[in-house]
Amino acid sequence: MTDQGDEPLLAIEDLRVVFDSPEGPVRAVRGVSVAVRPGEVVGIVGESGSGKSVTVLAAMGLLPPTASISGSVRFRGEELLGMASDELRKYRGRRVGMVFQDPLTSLNPVLTLGQQLAGALSAHHGRQPAATLKNRAAELLDMVSISEPRRRVDSYPHELSGGMRQRAMIALAMANEPDVLIADEPTTALDVTIQAQILDVLRTLQQERGLGIILITHDLGVVAGMADRVEVMYGGRVVEHGAVDDVFAGTRHPYTRGLISCLPRLDRRDLAIAPIAGSPPSASAIPSGCAFHDRCPVTIDICAVDDPALQATGLVWSACHRRVELEDPSFALATVADQPATVSIGEVAVEIAGGKDRRPILQVSGLEKNFDIRSTGLLRRVVGQVNAVSEVSFDLGPGEVFGLVGESGSGKSTAGRSILRLIEPDGGTVRYKAEDVLAKGPKEMRQLRRSLQIVFQDPYSSLNPRMRVGEIIAEPLIVHGMGASPAEVRAGELLDLVQLRPEHASRFPHQLSGGQRQRVSLARSLALEPDVLVLDEPVSALDVSVQAGIIELLDQLRRRLDLAVVFIAHDLSVVRHVSDVVAVMYLGRIVEIGANEDVFERPSHPYTQALLSAVPIPDPILERGRNRVILTGDVPSAIDPPSGCRFRTRCWKAEDVCAEQQPELIDRDTGHPVACHFPTLDSVLPGDLSVRT
Repeated sequence: MTDQGDEPLLAIEDLRVVFDSPEGPVRAVRGVSVAVRPGEVVGIVGESGSGKSVTVLAAMGLLPPTASISGSVRFRGEELLGMASDELRKYRGRRVGMVFQDPLTSLNPVLTLGQQLAGALSAHHGRQPAATLKNRAAELLDMVSISEPRRRVDSYPHELSGGMRQRAMIALAMANEPDVLIADEPTTALDVTIQAQILDVLRTLQQERGLGIILITHDLGVVAGMADRVEVMYGGRVVEHGAVDDVFAGTRHPYTRGLISCLPRLDRRDLAIAPIAGSPPSASAIPSGCAFHDRCPVTIDICAVDDPALQATGLVWSACHRRVELEDPSFALATVADQPATVSIGEVAVEIAGGKDRRPILQVSGLEKNFDIRSTGLLRRVVGQVNAVSEVSFDLGPGEVFGLVGESGSGKSTAGRSILRLIEPDGGTVRYKAEDVLAKGPKEMRQLRRSLQIVFQDPYSSLNPRMRVGEIIAEPLIVHGMGASPAEVRAGELLDLVQLRPEHASRFPHQLSGGQRQRVSLARSLALEPDVLVLDEPVSALDVSVQAGIIELLDQLRRRLDLAVVFIAHDLSVVRHVSDVVAVMYLGRIVEIGANEDVFERPSHPYTQALLSAVPIPDPILERGRNRVILTGDVPSAIDPPSGCRFRTRCWKAEDVCAEQQPELIDRDTGHPVACHFPTLDSVLPGDLSVRT
């Protein structure tokens, strides 16, 4: 924690940003004030469109000329706003570093990491010998925990994993030892293990160098563990701010309370997920009065006409007309944040091997999938294979949810697509209602696809951009013989089923929000009334508020339609809330499988324990007190996997036998099957933090 008496390194005061547009002025930022002091981490949170990124881009002079900017931005007391570009460049990179959300678009694809780091150093320190620059570049890569830094300086961005690219971006931002680091969604879409590594790097830099950090994120769990203070933004302004402990312990704004209610908690499956009603306002059409009033569960008449000022209530500053009432813990907010869970609590009793009263609708046994590696040149000979999925087995009954988790590259999506024969598997069996799916011919398979459907990770790329929503939903019905008119009627019913309005039928996919597009994908997949639904990362790229709405909808549909669901995800908090059975995959193999409570409360495989320990919890006291298992390195290449146990190269329990023998997936007195020579029943949830770092 920083000394709050220190002078701010970077102080943003009453910042306002307006863009010109054909529809009129777009008020993206409306009077935002943020300050960061030495050694302090300030978290800025809010939904997409709340103005978080625009605020810091404006402060750094990185917005286009069409933006009209007013207010004040001072670095150590010197005004930056309005400063000439040449002068401002002396601060950007040298005094204030920035890590952008997407490193692949921020790093130059035609330059090596060494060349890009050398360019950043030379820009502020003049020309230096090439050997000196290369040595300094290697030191910077080593500082952010990139393995083999002297070799990696000659790597291009496309040769790195997502986590390595993000660490390279941090190295680039830290090249000139700035006083302030602005990190804009630095862990979005990364695996939880890689996210833990990135946050560990940022935490180390903050502690060792007294770095001031502005951390922009939509993940309140990350804020709980990293930040000293938090600024909550909505509709282009700060609606609540204060010390992290104070805000989480006693939020005074319904929007902040709503964001916390949206989060599935790894440690509290008994708490419900409560989505925020409606959608954030467009910056070109901010409502009169409080911008949140049309979504607020405790709105009163004055909220629609008077925009409340940001005022102190106890230790927290809140822009809410009812902030004093909200200070009283007995004041009833119309959310279910602290009520027993009513959504997605996995009530189905499941036995892994199947019980007498349980009849699986989908049975997968020994599923295998390999991809050929071909040589370059004219002949393109097969020179090797990638073992993407190996010996995957499970079964699924009506109304059950099977959660499949693991890092990127673990084979989750390949397994899901192989089950549906969107990718032809190389071995094993898949049975639907005792029918052999892999033995079906094209004509039979076409009929069977009515019962086996999938929702892909990116709805924008899986929906036809030239078709209207109504046509997209009606298309599978028409393909399978329904007339155009009844298909149109049924499409309207499906829109209602996924809680979209009739007018959405006439819109194109690009005219919808991310959450709305995902609902359209669901409606399309449900058009033919399937029994089995494979969901491939259905909420990974969504805001927490939209994610909560999709999770609630999925649970309602599962119960109403008795759907059997294969839920593929890397977000273990979500899987914790939606699944009945959980399987953990690593490098193509299931390493642990069991009922939800067994896997999450009694994880026995070191990999499962590491995954769980990396998941942030939106409670500052619990989050800061947790023990951690920070995995080093990335997932090994599936082209040449380690001998024996595939996880052994990253495992802190590995012994000689792990390199010699591949462990079987069996119950080793843990209560559920685990593929580990040395399984231990360790909990990594708050309350029993027994896993050692």
